[in-house]
Amino acid sequence: MTQTRSTSSAAGGGRAADPVHAWDAHNERLTGYLEGQDFESMDALPVLRWATDTFEADRIVLNTSLQYSGVAMIHMAVEAGLRLRFATIDTLRLHPETYAFLREVEDRFGIDIEVQRPDTDQLQGMVRRFGEYLFFDSKTLQEYCCQIRKVKPNEQLLMTVDCWVSGMRRDQSDHRRDTPKAMTVSEYGSRRQILKLNPMVDWGEDRLLSYIEDNNIPRHPLYDQGYKSIGCFICSTPVSDSEDQRAGRWRWFNSDDRVDPEEAKECGLHIPMYNI
Repeated sequence: MTQTRSTSSAAGGGRAADPVHAWDAHNERLTGYLEGQDFESMDALPVLRWATDTFEADRIVLNTSLQYSGVAMIHMAVEAGLRLRFATIDTLRLHPETYAFLREVEDRFGIDIEVQRPDTDQLQGMVRRFGEYLFFDSKTLQEYCCQIRKVKPNEQLLMTVDCWVSGMRRDQSDHRRDTPKAMTVSEYGSRRQILKLNPMVDWGEDRLLSYIEDNNIPRHPLYDQGYKSIGCFICSTPVSDSEDQRAGRWRWFNSDDRVDPEEAKECGLHIPMYNI
């Protein structure tokens, strides 16, 4: 294993404003790739294979928080000899177990996982203005914290690719139940579109766990402590069998009538802009 490549999101985020038609040719070409593709009828591996057949290896990234579906897709890609990039967002507030598991996954599959981190100036400015634990104060400030620590670093990553592979699944929450297997999203501050693929979006937890067990795929250790959704160490907690998978995210908002339950469990990373 070679050293993990680490990057920080640039201050300000995004590019200079684009000319009106700057990305028309790119967007038309992307649309052309999608013509005749019935992604909803394709299983996860064929979707991944289509992506690596369509885009250059350095223009595809599988961005994972090292949970079940992300690690399962890493296994699929490596076993099939597919060439693409692997990345993760380090919010600088992850569980110690997550940092250790990152190394384990790299060692197991012989890959390098790029680590994208928040911009230091933006992070320090947020803490000076609102405090270290602003996410307890309101849903708005929680989302702002996620923007600085997670969404903006992800935006910087997406500026370097044409295809983003995600581990989203419809069974994770009510908010995700209608998520398509393929969608386009607009790059931050730009009209350039990116293809977002969710190859395992229609996999249920039982099928996913069977795949992991059958292939001896490593599991994040926090699953054995009752976690079903794993993020920052304060903002993700274990859940009971009767709760949905993301109920442990920002749990203090669960009984807050001012917060829309459909949106309470999303950080902003997976808010679609355009669906195919």
